[in-house]
Amino acid sequence: MAETVLDTEALGSWIASKTGTSGLHIEIDGRPSGGFSAETILLTAESSSFGKQRFVVRLETPEPAVYPAQSDLPMPEIEIQFRIMDSIGRNSPLPVAALVGYESDPAVLGTPFFVMHHVDGVVPLESPPYSVEGFFTELTPAERTKLISNGLLDMTRIHKLDPSILGLDWLTPNGVTPGSKHLLHLWKDFGESELRGRSHPLLENAWSIIEHELPSDTSIGLCWGDPRPGNIIWQGSQVACLTDFEAACIGPPEFDLGWWLMFDRTMHELAGIDRLPGDPNRTVQREMYFKHAGRDPIDTAAHELFAAARYCVIVVRVMNRLDQRGLLPSDSLIWRDNPASDCLRMILDERV
Repeated sequence: MAETVLDTEALGSWIASKTGTSGLHIEIDGRPSGGFSAETILLTAESSSFGKQRFVVRLETPEPAVYPAQSDLPMPEIEIQFRIMDSIGRNSPLPVAALVGYESDPAVLGTPFFVMHHVDGVVPLESPPYSVEGFFTELTPAERTKLISNGLLDMTRIHKLDPSILGLDWLTPNGVTPGSKHLLHLWKDFGESELRGRSHPLLENAWSIIEHELPSDTSIGLCWGDPRPGNIIWQGSQVACLTDFEAACIGPPEFDLGWWLMFDRTMHELAGIDRLPGDPNRTVQREMYFKHAGRDPIDTAAHELFAAARYCVIVVRVMNRLDQRGLLPSDSLIWRDNPASDCLRMILDERV
C-alpha cells in the first residue's frame, strides 16, 4: 500500500481546533510498519502556546476491514478503536493513550482518522520475535517474568469492565446472545466467505473440533480482541499503554486468553526459539492469568485452537487484500501455506 501523503497543514489546523491552540506546525516523525487495519503516523507538533508535543494519527485504509463486523452499526474500524479507547479512558484506570479527537469527514485528510497523544515507551518486536532481539532480551529474568505478568494482569482488568457501564453494548448485534457460540459462527462464516470456495483442510478440521469442544461460557464481558505483548507500550516491565482495540468484542475472557497463549506459541515454539530465563511458559502464564482474575484455572485448549483458527482466517483475509492490489501471483497459495497455518497445524498435531 502506498504511503498516504499527509496534509500536515490541514491536520495542524484540526489539532489546533481540538486543543485550543494556534499557529500549530506539524512535522512527520515516522511511520511504524505492521498492521493492516489502519495506517499509523507519528507527529511532532510545535506552537508558541505549548512548545513541542508528540501525537499519533491513525488513518482508515480504503480496503475492507480485516476483522468481521461485531456491530450492526456501520462504522470504519478507526472509529471502533476510538470509541472503545475513549470509553475505557473515561471509565477506568486502565492505561490508554489520551485522545485528541475523531474525524469522520474525509474532506479533512481524505479518510476518517483519529489523533491521540504519544506515549513514551517501547514495543516488543515480532519480526524477528521479541524473544531473540530487542528490549525484552535485555531485561533481567525477574523483569521478563514481571512484564508478562503485568500484561496478563491488565488483560484481566479489561475483562472485569462492564460493557453496559462503558456504553459498549453496540458491539453486540440486535437479537444476538453474546458469547462463544455467536463468536464461533461469526468467525467461521467470515472465514468461509473469505475462502471463496477454496479448500483449507486444517481450518475445516479445526472448526469441527471447536464446535464440539468449545466450553460453555461462565462469564461474558469486554474482550480486547488482539491481546499480546506487541500491542502494549512498555516502560521497562511496566505497562504504559494498551493499544489496538479494533478487534474488540463481547465474549468470554478465555477468548482473549486463548489468543494471548496462541500468539506466545508463534514467538517461541513455532519459531524454534528457546525461552529466555524468566520468560514463563504457557502453563505458567495461564496460572498467572487466573490468579490475577481471582478464578480457579480452567482448560483453555479449545480457546487456543479457536484463536489459531481466527489467525488463519485473518491471514486469508489479508492475502485477499494483497491479491486485490495485484501484489500476488495468480497461483499463490500463501493464503493457505503460511505461519498461521503452521501454528494451527502444531496445535492440532499436539492433540493426537
